[in-house]
Amino acid sequence: MTFSWHEENHFSTRNNWLRASVLGANDGLISTASLLMGLAAAQPSSHTLMLTGVAALVAGAISMAAGEYVSVSSQADTEKADLHKERTTLASFPDDELAELTTIYQERGLSAPLAREVAQALTAHNALEAHARDEIGITETNSAKPFQAALASALSFCCGALLPVLIAILAPQHGLMIMLFSTTMIGLLVLG
Repeated sequence: MTFSWHEENHFSTRNNWLRASVLGANDGLISTASLLMGLAAAQPSSHTLMLTGVAALVAGAISMAAGEYVSVSSQADTEKADLHKERTTLASFPDDELAELTTIYQERGLSAPLAREVAQALTAHNALEAHARDEIGITETNSAKPFQAALASALSFCCGALLPVLIAILAPQHGLMIMLFSTTMIGLLVLG
């Protein structure tokens, strides 16, 4: 193993949970602020506003987590089905699969002999991994992780919803709608 001072941390490894987080925070901010603004128009008590805001935060976080989990689980199921299909095809038609991998590497710019050599080496090392990555596009970094996405979505929804809830609790009644609107716009700018 060689040591190198050169280390790159790429942000794309965070895409799965980052996407869920941004969507969750946006949804938490907008939906909770919208609900509280609608309710504030009726001029309820601050206690009613607080309870409504907390209920919206909890319900929204649960909904976002469940929706994200189901969505990403569907993606994970599709990936598992593709991997099963690829595993079966590799067992039944290894020569055709080697040729397919060779063609993929040629299309990426390798010469035919080098593409064949690379395909043979990667097939010998781990054929399913090579096909999953280079044919299907599934890697450990970008594979579906339902629990991670659900947790990121729920936590970020809470963070987004917390701002309008705090404004509803702390702002005076007479300026509440303006405060909710302005802080929501600022929150969206920060998230953007």
